[in-house]
Amino acid sequence: MAQPPPDVEGDDCLPEYHHLFCPDLLQDKVAFITGGGSGIGFRIAEIFMRHGCHTVIVGRSLQKVTTAAKKLVAATGKRCLPLSMDVRVPPEVMTAVDQALQEFGKINILINCAAGNFLCPASALSFNAFKTVVDIDTIGTFNVSSVLYKKFFRDHGGVIVNITATLSMRGQVLQLHAGAAKAAVGGSNASSKLKHFSNPIPRLGTKTEIAHSVLYLASPLASYVSGIVLVVDGGSWMTFPNGIKQLLEFESFSAKL
Repeated sequence: MAQPPPDVEGDDCLPEYHHLFCPDLLQDKVAFITGGGSGIGFRIAEIFMRHGCHTVIVGRSLQKVTTAAKKLVAATGKRCLPLSMDVRVPPEVMTAVDQALQEFGKINILINCAAGNFLCPASALSFNAFKTVVDIDTIGTFNVSSVLYKKFFRDHGGVIVNITATLSMRGQVLQLHAGAAKAAVGGSNASSKLKHFSNPIPRLGTKTEIAHSVLYLASPLASYVSGIVLVVDGGSWMTFPNGIKQLLEFESFSAKL
């Protein structure tokens, strides 16, 4: 079995990186990454930049994405523009896309990675809680895709990759809201304390492995790939525990998918 690529905890760049793809695979491309300041989005930005891509990372906290951008530039030598934006607010999306186009003159790739989640039984889920998750995961994905299409992709083409989860592939306790939101656009990295249970590939996946899959989809290697759902979870969607007692062994967390 192939060994997983190295990864690090938290939102820091990899201390070393060995290219599996050609280092200039995305040379001089520009990627617009929502949720790019942390988690999987941060690692996607890093891997893209290590393959020649410039990035725009957006999130609600300007301080957070600015800190992330400094780390990414220092590690890769590529340009990274941090912008504050809420995917739920179309005017903010329009402004951010305009700023990105003004800075780089183009956007070739959109990665929709912004998301919100929490564990909650359906019986205790408030109207506002359900709406918040759907607004971020589903409506937010549409908002950014629509704006970028109208402002650039319609005339110049581009690639859109939506980062989602397998919660929509079968019912999952405590995840009604997220399952509904994810189904509309298609596991997060949990605590290092968590068990991998009966995962067919008996270990937790890494952010780098997710990023490599996105790199493929965004690259010329996938030039004839469209409209697919690529599941990268070691097969866990087939065997992940679906009982409240087992799930409560997991720490409550805000998923960054």
